[in-house]
Amino acid sequence: MRDTFVKTLVELAKNNPQIELVTGDLGFGVLKPFWEQCPDQFTNAGIAEQNMTSMAAGMALEGKIVFTYSIGNFPTLRCLEQIRNDCAYHKANVKIVCIGGGFVYGSLGMSHQATEDLAILRALPDVVVMAPGDLVEAEACTKALAKYSGTAYLRLGRGGEKSIHKKLDNFQIGKAIKVKEGEKIAIFSTGAIFEEVQEATDLLIRKEYNPAIYTFPTVKPIDKDTIEKAAKRYQLIVTCEEHNIIAGFGSAVAEIIAEMKDKRASLLKIGVNDEYSVKVGNQKYLRQQYGMDAKSIEKRIIEELQNVSFI
Repeated sequence: MRDTFVKTLVELAKNNPQIELVTGDLGFGVLKPFWEQCPDQFTNAGIAEQNMTSMAAGMALEGKIVFTYSIGNFPTLRCLEQIRNDCAYHKANVKIVCIGGGFVYGSLGMSHQATEDLAILRALPDVVVMAPGDLVEAEACTKALAKYSGTAYLRLGRGGEKSIHKKLDNFQIGKAIKVKEGEKIAIFSTGAIFEEVQEATDLLIRKEYNPAIYTFPTVKPIDKDTIEKAAKRYQLIVTCEEHNIIAGFGSAVAEIIAEMKDKRASLLKIGVNDEYSVKVGNQKYLRQQYGMDAKSIEKRIIEELQNVSFI
């Protein structure tokens, strides 16, 4: 995803001198194409994410479209006050980009595991929160945010994500995308965890279940219309996120369903169960340890179906 983001941003910046990229002293191997092709639109702010964010806000208030870039929690939780006070409050045109959402940097320990970022950033008023599920969505999100006027957060994986779409027509911020039709069960996914959802769906199909799949590249504003229609149509909605189940994507879906007067579906949220990872390992290992790999998703859904009366 990060290579797709950089490639897309380079093309946008070459055609728009107002676009600026600011890094917190990270990603040079990946960002090299940008600074080589757009050297006057690139700044290294150093390992000083608070300063980076305040500087980005100032640049944005002078008319720039600024993308800040770092890994894990560094461009978000480390400088949350600056995002809130300098960017969001002023509706500054700053796009905060996190590479390595979830357990991507799991081998570096919990300090590098971004598992609360969606919840915290979506709590800030007027901040758009996006988490693409594949390379096509990553490109579409980058283009959409470059056009969007205001503060936004783009949460990316790292690399090697599987493809969901061949192409996307009429991509819009705030709209979910139906990947697959299905019956009785709908699986909602945000971010790179989709690769596990896809594999879990294949396992469920072998056991004669036929879940529908929707991907949500936008967590905020959430696609209320799609959620409400699904809650009336399906009997079980499952949300999957590589993130704490508290206040994240699943909670955003739950908030919509809870206010519905006529709903059919029950809800199952799959993610990190409100805990920090005390284990160290690569992303695949930690997904297995915390119940977010394909087999765990399949198992949780089948267990939940025992409590759902299908009509």
